[in-house]
Amino acid sequence: MSYALPRSFQNLAWSNLAAQSAEQLSLAAVPLVAVLMLGAGPGEIGFLAAVQTLPFLLVSMPLGLLADRMSRQRLMVWAEGLRAVSLLMLLAMVFASKLSIAWLAVLGFLGAVGTVGFSVAAPALVPALVPREALALANGRLELARSAAFTAGPALAGALVAWAGASAAFVLAAVLSVAAVALLLRLTEAPRSPAAPRHPLLEVKDGARFVWQHELLRPMAITGAVFNISWFVLQAGYVPYAVRVLGLGAQAVGFTLAMYGAGMVVGALLTSRVVSRLPFGRAIQVGPAVAVIAAGVMAATLVVPLASLAALSFFLFGAGPMVWVITSTTLRQSVVPSTMLGRVSAVFLTINSGARPIGAALGGLVGAAWGEPACLLLALAGFTLQAVIIFASRIATLHRLPAAVA
Repeated sequence: MSYALPRSFQNLAWSNLAAQSAEQLSLAAVPLVAVLMLGAGPGEIGFLAAVQTLPFLLVSMPLGLLADRMSRQRLMVWAEGLRAVSLLMLLAMVFASKLSIAWLAVLGFLGAVGTVGFSVAAPALVPALVPREALALANGRLELARSAAFTAGPALAGALVAWAGASAAFVLAAVLSVAAVALLLRLTEAPRSPAAPRHPLLEVKDGARFVWQHELLRPMAITGAVFNISWFVLQAGYVPYAVRVLGLGAQAVGFTLAMYGAGMVVGALLTSRVVSRLPFGRAIQVGPAVAVIAAGVMAATLVVPLASLAALSFFLFGAGPMVWVITSTTLRQSVVPSTMLGRVSAVFLTINSGARPIGAALGGLVGAAWGEPACLLLALAGFTLQAVIIFASRIATLHRLPAAVA
């Protein structure tokens, strides 16, 4: 059965596309500008990347609390507005020749705070805009936009910087961010009853306790953490492995990595069909299962060192886990009370973000001690574990979405 998504959600979807595109353009343009204009080396690029990820750990929970205590539309407007301001300031510094690594870090941090606010509030807002039966379809639309931006953003940023200079990439990113704000202002959100005043730490504690004690949310949170650790273990070892063992050049490595974005797009397009054809619990398990297959395909390159196998692995890593993102978000929106959706979304965002540096550090240590192939095998073990966790949980018994929670 097909559903016509309401106009308010369409405004959110288009705003999401513009915001995601602005984010990916700026994320890709900043290191290019740092290297080409400021002569930055690996240390400075690593510093910029670290600063841009800090807000996901530092402000996810406070912004999740705000998403439960104020208008989610208003929070998203302020969050995207902050990103737009950071991009406009970045553009002004490029024109004034005042750009520096320090300013790139400060403005990148501010822009990432806007990303976190948008990321926490959007999934909490969706259930108020669409009927429960259309949640999976709506989440698929949002993730399709993210996938398209993830795929096209870096290539577009590189082309703009090469053809027209750094300012062109930041101009387009700023225009897209402002457009996202304008679309959000057209969105209609039903008013919610004001929550009773409580200490913020108690509110945050309630959200974390709710996730941990819920028989469906806990295995999803643990699965997400193990997946992210495994993914970043693989990421830490893949590029040097591809160059030194598979013998790939820069262009071939780039092609294999690009297949991840292509897989994300395909996964987002196919999820609605997966959900319509499988019991809902089985649809959720598709992502973790495909991740194991993808990791196995990558490990197979140890025996058959082909670039095509590596490309297939990344394609599967994009497609399968995208089904997981959409279906697990839909389940979360169904079982979490509306008054806690912001905090619960923030808990998941914090867990996933916190797992990434652990995986990267673990991959670096394992790769240094036993070589890049060991990273591939450790990642395969991790992906197998996350599949075991979700297959052993009660989620496997779900034939349909659980009853809606008020």
